[in-house]
Amino acid sequence: MLRALVLDYAGVLTDVEGERLFEAARTLRAHGVRTALLSNAAGGPAAREAFADRFDVVVFSGDVGVAKPDVAVFRLTADRLGVAPSECVFVDDSVRNVAGAVAAGMVGVRHVGVEETLAELGVLFPVLVPGTG
Repeated sequence: MLRALVLDYAGVLTDVEGERLFEAARTLRAHGVRTALLSNAAGGPAAREAFADRFDVVVFSGDVGVAKPDVAVFRLTADRLGVAPSECVFVDDSVRNVAGAVAAGMVGVRHVGVEETLAELGVLFPVLVPGTG
């Protein structure tokens, strides 16, 4: 059972229609799915604060000392979400990072565009499909 969504920032949420992915995360949170932002950015208090109201967990590699695609950062993120890696879907535009998530036990989705990513997420989380939730 999938219980969490983990999104990358640069290349995913910064996509021209990235706000639609933020909306998907909001919808999932409203239905009890845990959400996280996982970025290889430096982080820091201001960066964490900027996303604190949009995600249950915010993980910046610069703050935790391990970066994608290392499986340890995916396991740490799942742990902070309170779920097993196998209960997480991870979205990133980097094939290497998606492979790292899959190696950690997560379901990986390679982001190539917002429409495609939302379609894949709709299969994995049917509540995102209008009329099913």
